[in-house]
Amino acid sequence: MISIIVPCRNESAHIVRLLECLRHQEWGGAQWEAILADGMSDDGTRETLARYASTDSRILVIDNPERIVSTGLNRAIRASHGDIILRMDAHSEYAPDYVRQCVRVLEETGADNVGGPARTKASGVLGRAIAAAYHSRYSTGGARFHDEGYQGPADTVVYGCWRKETLLAIGLFDESLVRNQDDELNLRIVRSGGKLWQDPQIRSWYRPRNSLTALFRQYFQYGFWKVAVIRKHKLPASVRHLVPGAFVLANLVLPLGVLGFAVAGLGGAALLAGAWAAFLALYFAASIAASALAPKAIGGEVRQLLPLVYATYHFSYGLGFLAGTVYFLLPGRGAPAAPRAFTRLSR
Repeated sequence: MISIIVPCRNESAHIVRLLECLRHQEWGGAQWEAILADGMSDDGTRETLARYASTDSRILVIDNPERIVSTGLNRAIRASHGDIILRMDAHSEYAPDYVRQCVRVLEETGADNVGGPARTKASGVLGRAIAAAYHSRYSTGGARFHDEGYQGPADTVVYGCWRKETLLAIGLFDESLVRNQDDELNLRIVRSGGKLWQDPQIRSWYRPRNSLTALFRQYFQYGFWKVAVIRKHKLPASVRHLVPGAFVLANLVLPLGVLGFAVAGLGGAALLAGAWAAFLALYFAASIAASALAPKAIGGEVRQLLPLVYATYHFSYGLGFLAGTVYFLLPGRGAPAAPRAFTRLSR
C-alpha cells in the first residue's frame, strides 16, 4: 500500500490536474490511497475534492483547520494506511512514473528519504528569469536539489518518499514551523545517522512565482523560518544559510555608520561611504558576471533580468533571516510563533 499525502489550500486552479495525475500514475499493480489535507479552502477546492472522493474510494479528504503545511502533512500521515508515504504538492506536475520511480529508489538504495531534483516550468520572461535564478548556485547557494543531473546522497530532497515507520520513529513534521518543515525533518534524519538520496529519474516540475513581489514574500518567509530551525538544532545545516543575512546586515550597518559619522562630525564618513559603494559595486559586478555565465538557452531578455532577480532572492531571504534572528533569538522567547505577516502563506 502506497499512501500519497497532499497538504493543500485554495488550489482550485491546479487540484484537478493533480487528481487526474494520480489516477494515471503507473502504479504497477500496487494498492494506493491519496489523503488530501485541505486547509479550509474557500475557492472551490473543497467542492472539487468532495466530487472526486465521492466517485473514487482511494481518495480521502480530511480537514486541516490549522491551515499550515506541517499540520496538514501530519494529519495525513496519521490517517494513512500505507507502508510507504509519498508526499506530493498540488502546485507541481509529475511524470507518469513518478510514484514508481520513488518506490524503486527507496527500495534499491535503502535510504530513509528519496526524491528527485527541483525541475521548473515557468511562463513569461520574468517567470523564466526567476526559474533560471532558482537553478543558479549564485542565487540559491548550490544545494544539490537544484542540480537536475545530480544523483547521490543529499541534504534535502524535493517532496519526499519514506517508509511510514521512518516518519513515526523520527517524530513527523515539526508543527511549530510554518516554513522549512521539510528541511528540518531531513536535518533530523541526517543527524540521526539516516540517509537521503536524490535520483534524476524521479521527475516533477515546480512552477516558481511569476512576480518579484511574490518571490520576495516567499523567500522572506524562508529566511525568517530558517532561524527557527537553527534555534532548534543549535547550529545551521550549512554555512550558505547564513550568507544572505550577513550580506543584508552589511548593507544596513555601513550606511548607518556613514550617517552616524556624519552627524557626529567625524572624518571617517567619506571613507565608510566609499567602502559601502565599493561593496555594492562588487556585488552587482558579481551579479552581472553570473548572468553572463547563465546557460545560453535562457535567451537575452531573461538574462537582462537576472541581476534584479538575484537581488530579490538575496535581499528577501537576508531580511527574513535578520527578522527571524531578532524574533526567535530574543531572551525568553518560547516555542516558535510569529506575527500573522510571517505565517500567512504566499501561495
